[in-house]
Amino acid sequence: MEHSKKTTDYLQYVNQMYQQILDEVDVGVHAVDETGRTIIYNKKMMQIESMDSQDVMNKNLLDVFMFKEDQSSTLVKALQEGKETNNVKQTYFNNKGREITTINNTIPIYANNQIQGAVEIARDVTRLERLIKGNINNKGTLRFTFDSIIGSSAAITYVIESAKRATRTSSYVLIVGETGTGKELFAQSIHNGSNRFSGPYISQNCAALPDNLIESLLFGTKRGAFTGAIDQPGLFEQANGGTLLLDEINSLNLNLQAKLLRVLQEKMIRRLGDTKDTPVDVRVIANMNEDPIDAITNNRLRKDLYYRLGVVTIFIPPLRERKEDIPSLVHHFIEKYNELFQMEVKGLSDEVKQSFMENAWHGNVRELEHIIEAAMNIMMDEEEIIMYSHLPFQYRNKMHVKDRGAPTFSIDAFLNDQGTTTAPLKEQMDLFEKSYIESVLRNNDFNISKSASLLGLSRQSLQYRMKKLNITIK
Repeated sequence: MEHSKKTTDYLQYVNQMYQQILDEVDVGVHAVDETGRTIIYNKKMMQIESMDSQDVMNKNLLDVFMFKEDQSSTLVKALQEGKETNNVKQTYFNNKGREITTINNTIPIYANNQIQGAVEIARDVTRLERLIKGNINNKGTLRFTFDSIIGSSAAITYVIESAKRATRTSSYVLIVGETGTGKELFAQSIHNGSNRFSGPYISQNCAALPDNLIESLLFGTKRGAFTGAIDQPGLFEQANGGTLLLDEINSLNLNLQAKLLRVLQEKMIRRLGDTKDTPVDVRVIANMNEDPIDAITNNRLRKDLYYRLGVVTIFIPPLRERKEDIPSLVHHFIEKYNELFQMEVKGLSDEVKQSFMENAWHGNVRELEHIIEAAMNIMMDEEEIIMYSHLPFQYRNKMHVKDRGAPTFSIDAFLNDQGTTTAPLKEQMDLFEKSYIESVLRNNDFNISKSASLLGLSRQSLQYRMKKLNITIK
């Protein structure tokens, strides 16, 4: 009798210790027996699913949770099919109808060659999923493959073939291209063409958030790291087994770039406020809209980070360097908005075609699409051809400024004006830049917007240069 009591006490002690260990781990653990009845449900899983233990324990899984029509429970699948799954994203609803999204590893449990249950290890990505749907991936789905890239010019064909070769490995990729060239399109295509296509794809614009938020978003936080901090996985952990796109990588401050370099080299992350490292298996694709060498020279990109990221570097050509692709792009966008707007536009007038081929397209493919969309919004239902009058005012105004032409500016005349005195190169370049900008401003009646467009600069960039060079509007 005494021996039996000691055995019972020992088993209770082991069970309590076992439950305490489960409650301390930073992943959700949910186990069911062969009938689908919950037998293990730890504290982290309660937090993920916003459920109490009594709502789940000893109840059939399918009586508590609801699943979308196109998805089934990975736990049930493990029970019924003996199928083990790794890094599978699952979206379902708790008993209050709240949507939950997790990344799961699910394992069937065998005894005597029979399935006796299944256990699921889950990581919470509910907040991240909302972010992806709202801010990160716009439409909430991975829409693009290499078949989505429009164009047959030699310039774009070469880049597509280079990007396709990058799908064979998990090496880091750096995509360089001006705004509007389609960097996100290439990043998604590389992910969808790789063996990571079934894993998570997460995109984050590094310029969209302040430094203190981007660091916690990337690496996660430990409870107590700062006021209000909770145990929260970062994007690296959420993208485990998949791809993480870091857009505008050159906007990260240099300290954060150093931390990012460590993660890329060691494949380990440490949450803010934590003392332990967590291994991650993530392919990083980085985007930037300026030449990496310029970014390094101007102290916006660490040289060592560039060498680590640029294992595969893809330079996307601007639209002005592949104008032979404009007709096929125009056709694609007209078909797209015909379907959206229920219209039957056939094409462009000759005048519009000519202006499109002459335009410098500083906004690249994105600018072309926006102009087509704007023109089709103005057209009457019965009109089938986009005329020059249908084009948005800012485009027609820009072409009018272009027709006036930039001022003729001779470097020889400039040097003659400076006399025979030799000055340092940088000083001479600043003087030349100042003289040229002043000339363009005068030619456009000191209209900053028109002058910036003619110079191929944003209004803010021109104003910055004017301030730097001490140029005032007279």
